[in-house]
Amino acid sequence: MVMLALVTVLILLMIVGRELLNDGVPWADELARLGGLGLIFLAAPLLLARDAHVKVDFFVNRLPEGGRRAMLRLVDLLTAAFCGLFLVAGWFFLQRAGRFSTPALSLPNLLFYLPAIVGVALLALVAVHRLVSPRTPTDAAAGAHGI
Repeated sequence: MVMLALVTVLILLMIVGRELLNDGVPWADELARLGGLGLIFLAAPLLLARDAHVKVDFFVNRLPEGGRRAMLRLVDLLTAAFCGLFLVAGWFFLQRAGRFSTPALSLPNLLFYLPAIVGVALLALVAVHRLVSPRTPTDAAAGAHGI
């Protein structure tokens, strides 16, 4: 919630700067982007761990219990695989982009993209935990993962 409030205040500051003072606030733009990255990528693992993420489970809920269990495992496996691909691609990206800094605050790009890297690594850990931990489709529907 603090990050959301910070991003909101920074965006309002940019609007006031542009509209009333006819002056841009580039440092606020960079901080708002950093806050947005942190907000999205650090909230995703927490939401997955609590089974509170956005999901469409209409068809999954219509499957028999064995099919539901298999589908939940497949989804967790695909999530972990996506995270692995994201981290590998991020490593290649930061090999080049990591040598540069942000224009307004001169933050190293590695620091700027760190919330995304940490968030996706945590998301992978949560997905693997869900994959190997025993849970039933009723546990998944109730959001009880023991995390």
